[in-house]
Amino acid sequence: MQHTVEKIGGTSMSDYDSVRDNIILNSELGENIYSRMFVVSAYGGVTDELLEHKKTGEPGIYALFAGSTSDSAWRLAFDKLKQKLLAINTQLFGYGTLLDQANAFITLRLESALDVLNDLQSLCQHGHFTLQDHLSTVREMLASIGEVHSAYNMVQLLNRDGINTTFVDLTAWNAPGHLSLDERIASALQGVDVHRSLPVVTGYAHSDTGLMGTFDRGYSEMTFSRLAVVSRAAEAIIHKEFHLSSADPKLVGEGNAVPIGRTNYDVADQLANIGMEAIHPKAAKGLRQFDIPLRVKNTFQPEHAGTLITKDYVSDSPCVEIVAGCKGVFALELFDQEMAGSVIEYDHAFASLVQRFKASVITKDMNANTLTYYVSANLKSIKRIASALTDQYADAEVSYRKVAIVSAFGSDMQVPGLLAKAVSALADNDISVLAMHQGMRQVDMQFVLDEADYEQAVKSLHSCLVEVLNHGEAIELAPYRMEAEVA
Repeated sequence: MQHTVEKIGGTSMSDYDSVRDNIILNSELGENIYSRMFVVSAYGGVTDELLEHKKTGEPGIYALFAGSTSDSAWRLAFDKLKQKLLAINTQLFGYGTLLDQANAFITLRLESALDVLNDLQSLCQHGHFTLQDHLSTVREMLASIGEVHSAYNMVQLLNRDGINTTFVDLTAWNAPGHLSLDERIASALQGVDVHRSLPVVTGYAHSDTGLMGTFDRGYSEMTFSRLAVVSRAAEAIIHKEFHLSSADPKLVGEGNAVPIGRTNYDVADQLANIGMEAIHPKAAKGLRQFDIPLRVKNTFQPEHAGTLITKDYVSDSPCVEIVAGCKGVFALELFDQEMAGSVIEYDHAFASLVQRFKASVITKDMNANTLTYYVSANLKSIKRIASALTDQYADAEVSYRKVAIVSAFGSDMQVPGLLAKAVSALADNDISVLAMHQGMRQVDMQFVLDEADYEQAVKSLHSCLVEVLNHGEAIELAPYRMEAEVA
């Protein structure tokens, strides 16, 4: 019998009863709740306090430790986090032996981490040691605390509720040596019988190269992906607190947004490019290579089959599946009449600066004498890139402005007149298109707009490209794994 590997997000993890009833006890295999592995994220908000707030950038323990000139700020944050984790334990376990055990487990981890931070800070007061050289390791150590806390608790709670569960700790806490990620996973799974017990795996996994340097906060997706590959899973499943839908229901209305039943990894990559990740593209790579389907499900609607993402899927009829986008994008433009005939050299230099200042490229356009990069970054980084371009090309004109990008995605959008229809819908709502892109693969088209037009643009495009088709319950219903195998 094959098994699935399933990932539970932080918001879902914060609601244990829903996780137990809607995910653990709601198996597509019927009464057999085993033959599954679960990778769990930290409880909602915990990683923000360990590192920094993902959206606002408000510093957590790591950011305060990395940039502090005194001990007080990060120590206060550390004490605050400890109280939060203990409060979560009390909420989950009530009072009694299980609470005492859970508190003892996480307190030991916290005290060990605190000792490391104290020792490192003391060590780096000596001139031969630099704190900067150790910050990546500190970041990984702190991140691991959130996932080991939630995984340990889930094991205790499920065992309490009569479900045979195995704790799989990939954090390598006090481990004697370094292993690659795949070796770490394979070693931890030795002796685990997935058909008689539910392995609950920490979303953070320690490896010899480190995950956060590449994936940063998306490290749990890589753990999830490699666990599926190493264990040769039949299907990978991500449980979120919402459906992967045709648009944001808050923008287009709950009754107008339609869950996506089927799509492919190509579309998933395009979504990730605008920050709407179903899964990180590099995490999806292994799933694609080994032809492992990915399913995205809503924790709070377990009866829905969710979105099935596969390598080769193409919709039966060409159509737009998703309308989505992002605000806060900067259009960074370089105009130089000397560029004609040397566009490649200019493009290489421009891209190097964008990479140097760690901005994320969403798209770009060019002509004989102009290059425009549309990037996601803070204003400080944009100003630095613009300044560097001005220094390098003294006679060029460098400018930037804030814009929004709204895109339409689909596994096959080869519909004659589709682009004209989209532009017409925007024009009918007095929305000016500043730039637009459509590739020959026909899986996406992008519209660059004034930021103020973002919400209306999403509504307009969704109305004319998706809602008119009356998809019903979902855009191409996804089969359950067992139904697909029987078919």
